[in-house]
Amino acid sequence: MLTHCPSCKKPLQLTPDQTARLEQALAQLAPGKLLTIKCPMCRGAISLDKNAAANAAAPPSQPRQVQPPPPPKLDWLELGLYQDADKVEDVPTALVLHQENDQRKSIEEALESVGYQVVMADSVADALDGMQFVNFACIVFQANLEGALEQSLFHAHMRKLTMDRRRYVFYILIGDQFHTLYNLEALAHSANLTVNNNDLRHLDVILRKGIPAYEELFGPVLEELGVYGKR
Repeated sequence: MLTHCPSCKKPLQLTPDQTARLEQALAQLAPGKLLTIKCPMCRGAISLDKNAAANAAAPPSQPRQVQPPPPPKLDWLELGLYQDADKVEDVPTALVLHQENDQRKSIEEALESVGYQVVMADSVADALDGMQFVNFACIVFQANLEGALEQSLFHAHMRKLTMDRRRYVFYILIGDQFHTLYNLEALAHSANLTVNNNDLRHLDVILRKGIPAYEELFGPVLEELGVYGKR
């Protein structure tokens, strides 16, 4: 039995008595004939055949909402150093594109504590110029440096890097809108790690957890590409 109006998509809300009379009328309907009723909401005509299917429209389906997993819990950050945090080795130069303030100093100290040689860029132009001559292993970008991240020239450049360069860059986005160590969020922004500004005081610990996890995930892939002479 029809439950929604094909025109306005609203429920018909027939009383039991009205439903019984409609079913009786349809049962007595001759084959090939149509029964026409009016929608009580929009007054539009609704045509029904003996099976109450002609010109009947199902109620509009609601799109299924995909619920992403929650960001990770960060209670362990307040407890001290990450237990499996051996010093990251064999990682050369890191580029930091961040306004000059106390946060930038914290970022520099954290990167140096895990073995990076840090290069500071004072502008997007300086950063892009430096990337022409140096293959940075890590790049840290202040997400709101150019306003909205979606309009950022530097972020657009990172997203368009050829894979022979991009796959060797550990790209970190820093900003108030991010959840620290939320891998799904980092992936959605074409980055390897996101860090909330409130967690920058723990950046050295975050790096000691995030970088080994990245190497564990992508190391075998990079080694296999090397076997075939690809970077």
